[in-house]
Amino acid sequence: MHDQSTLLEGRVRRFVVDHLMPALHRGRAALDLTAWHVPDEPVPVSEALAADYEPIEVGARWGRPWSTTWLHVTGAVPAEWYVDGALPEGTRAELSVDLGFTGGPGFNAEALAWRPDGTTIKGVAPDNSWVPVEDPAAIDLYLEAAANPDVARGWGFRPTPLGDKATAGDEPLYQLRAVDVVLLDVAVQELLADVATLSGLMVTLDPADPRRSDILLALQRMVDAVDPADVAGTATAGREALAGVLASPAVPSAHRVAAVGHAHIDSAWLWPLRETVRKCARTFSNVADLADAHDDFVFACSSAQQLAWIERDYPALFERIRDLVRRGQFVPVGGMWVESDTNMPGGEAMARQFVAGKSFFLDRFGVETEEVWLPDSFGYSAALPQIVLASSSRWFLTQKISWNQTNTMPHHTFRWEGIDGSQVFTHFPPADTYNGTISGEELARASRQYREKGHGSISLLPFGHGDGGGGPTREMVARARRTASLEGSPKVELMSPRDFFTAAEAEYPQPPVWSGEMYLELHRGTYTSQLRTKQGNRRNEHLLREAELWAATAASRTSFEYPYAELEELWQMLLLLQFHDILPGSSIAWVHSDAERNHAAITERAQAVTDAALAALVGEGDQVLLANAAPHPRDGVPALGVGPVVVSGSASLEQDGDGWTLRNERLTVRVDADGLVTSMVDAATGREAIAPGTRGNLLQLHRDEPVAWDAWDIDEYYRRTVRDLTEAESVEPVEAGEAACLQVTRRFGESTVVQRLVLAPGAESLRVEHDLDWHERQKLLKLAWGFDVHADRAASETQFGHVLRPTHTNTSWEAARFETCAHRWVHVGEPDYGVAVSNDSTYGHDIRRHARPDGGTTTTVRLSLVRAPLFPDPEADQGRHSLAVTVRPGALVAHAVEEGYRTNLAPRQVTGSGPVEPLVTVSDPAIVVEAVKLAADRSGDVVVRLYESRGARARGTVAVAGATSVQAVDLLERPGTPGVRPCGDLSGATAQLELRPFQLVTLRFSR
Repeated sequence: MHDQSTLLEGRVRRFVVDHLMPALHRGRAALDLTAWHVPDEPVPVSEALAADYEPIEVGARWGRPWSTTWLHVTGAVPAEWYVDGALPEGTRAELSVDLGFTGGPGFNAEALAWRPDGTTIKGVAPDNSWVPVEDPAAIDLYLEAAANPDVARGWGFRPTPLGDKATAGDEPLYQLRAVDVVLLDVAVQELLADVATLSGLMVTLDPADPRRSDILLALQRMVDAVDPADVAGTATAGREALAGVLASPAVPSAHRVAAVGHAHIDSAWLWPLRETVRKCARTFSNVADLADAHDDFVFACSSAQQLAWIERDYPALFERIRDLVRRGQFVPVGGMWVESDTNMPGGEAMARQFVAGKSFFLDRFGVETEEVWLPDSFGYSAALPQIVLASSSRWFLTQKISWNQTNTMPHHTFRWEGIDGSQVFTHFPPADTYNGTISGEELARASRQYREKGHGSISLLPFGHGDGGGGPTREMVARARRTASLEGSPKVELMSPRDFFTAAEAEYPQPPVWSGEMYLELHRGTYTSQLRTKQGNRRNEHLLREAELWAATAASRTSFEYPYAELEELWQMLLLLQFHDILPGSSIAWVHSDAERNHAAITERAQAVTDAALAALVGEGDQVLLANAAPHPRDGVPALGVGPVVVSGSASLEQDGDGWTLRNERLTVRVDADGLVTSMVDAATGREAIAPGTRGNLLQLHRDEPVAWDAWDIDEYYRRTVRDLTEAESVEPVEAGEAACLQVTRRFGESTVVQRLVLAPGAESLRVEHDLDWHERQKLLKLAWGFDVHADRAASETQFGHVLRPTHTNTSWEAARFETCAHRWVHVGEPDYGVAVSNDSTYGHDIRRHARPDGGTTTTVRLSLVRAPLFPDPEADQGRHSLAVTVRPGALVAHAVEEGYRTNLAPRQVTGSGPVEPLVTVSDPAIVVEAVKLAADRSGDVVVRLYESRGARARGTVAVAGATSVQAVDLLERPGTPGVRPCGDLSGATAQLELRPFQLVTLRFSR
């Protein structure tokens, strides 16, 4: 049986649906429509305006997947709507468009309204489907309608062909429902906003709260006051019935919500990059329209890449944005090229996200972005606080950690401490959304969940539909106005992120500290999905390092011209592909085929720069040389220099009973008849690395069927079903030059793996090369090594250092961290002995220790090589792959650092006249040079980025040949900024560095 209040609430809901909403428009009239169906990919507006249009009727089906239809809309406001030559007081004419929407904003058909002069008006999407009428007597506009399919299909996570244009089909997706001119009743619109605000608040209040009863009774009075037969004439009376409860102010201690206009637009995801460009144009056009109507509205926009697209393709809109920036209503934030993944980008790439992003905002808008805005990335690297500060940024915002499966983040406002001890003021919005609507539910949740009560009183709420849904709406702004001071509700203020952070920091100057990574207890599969995309990223991060190093060296010593523009463009291409749904492998097939093609283009162009620079450096000649771009000496060649090939030592492969032994002067490896490693002994320690009772090089196949989020998730229970791939089809020696090489072939299911175990002369590590022909579905392939070390913690490389993670599961936080990210290497060990495992393209790892019957401990390192999710790309990772792993016993962390560079940055063989001394030299190998380039201002100064790599204090000198002075600068190469921190004596031409553990330093040498 319903109680009285439930019945009364139902009465209000029905009255709104049956009477108020239908009365929003006093009149509706159809307009004249013609259409042009674009034959293939989207075209510029100039081409569309000149096309031949044909009649189209409401009710017609349109839009094969990913196609575009342009609608030409003409007509006039009906004469009968006018009274004494004007529209009735309190009304406004506008267009109402329904393209045949089938779901919510962002995953549906969308359109952009254009004027005949080729300028944008606003976007059209579900929940934001109106267009202003600028000339009632002569309506004339165009709708660029995109037939974007709903790939998620209500988040069913089922395989679909819609993510690939080649398989999506030709059947129209949508049915055109309406393109009408309507007469909007402003009083009814305002009444609906009153009712929505109060109803939304009421349902969040305790049933025993008198305020809830007051609101409910006022809503009943509103229903009584509004005549269903004359809503237009009595809407004002309805508003008067609500005026009292709307005027009751919030209590002084009410939580404060800084409402920041926002539109989280994934730069690619369930749509291709080219469609994101149009999603940005639609959304930013909406924002400009809303800002013109509300001078206190503020919109925060991250991702310099998205604004660069607008500058390129929509210059008139870009100028509108520039004006809004000057007015303080369109606020660049984030300081990054894109909202990137932060787990997998290498150190220099992570730094360049800030360099490229902040430089763009400074150049185009004169804005120094200090707020790092990353609401949706899949966890946050422990190296990020230092990088944020080094970019001269001050604040950090994230939301995604609210998605944790197991543990709840203990703070909403805190200082986040990175691996080097750097701390950045951080906020985690308690409303738990980055697509807010300023609903009563969101506001109540923000107040209820805010964990800093008693210390702070303000939180941030990003509001607006994302992903092409149009961003903030006029209805959201209306709710913000009504909740500015409303009894029972937090106090809402439209605010910029800068004003929020300034206020939050001022009221809570000593917040709690969260130390280390912010690990997302979800989406662990993103470290492995779409291997080809990840391989392109790893390859090109190192290629661009080489291209800049050799170009800078050549430009400093020869007539070679440093290719500033080319390198900048290549970096921007790479940074885009690190977006948090591209590099993680969680996008449709179209996105990843684009990524693979673009990575190939970066590779070719970066290689061309490297070849040209090295040719200029070594000159004409027939001497065989090695160009070593690594920060450590290699094969007799100095770090960052070019020298003659030095070959030393030998390697052998011998049959040993049923198995084989690979041996050189530093390492002995025994392999059994199954192709599994039973022993690894390094000559320096004489200690066995492989744990008793285990065999290394073990491939393991798991069922991999997460509850949801296929490409994103690896769920904990995957470990319960595993098949050890011990059976080998063949184990046989093969030719590998001077190296010893054993080839192992295994077949399972529909797949084949060929491994080559390679031991080179003088090598301290065993290299295992894999050729995979992979055709499994919903499977995960791991490579396991069990080591005879008692490791409490494992070291995993991250940007500019490494993070230490427990190998046990004492707490729920450790148990939830069952799949982790590492860059080029992981290390497990005891104080004086350990093992380093490096890779050339693998990010996903799990590392655990286990007690043995003999009383010892086995620490098992497993690398996740490849997956086979079905959504959003049903063909993800199918086909051929090549990747490499190395294992180095007897290694300390310092050796792991070197091994990581060795595996990913092999010396390059060139032919020329003779050696080339390094442009940059460093006296302490713990100080690792990550980048050498010429300064962006084209002054000829040499910029060197380096870091302390071992997690200890380091002293050393850094010199650049021919330098006359040196200064410390921030990532943007500026001295005297907040991003510059003490690093030693820079008074001379050589830097005398004193670095704390993992300290990141950028030096600028003048010549």
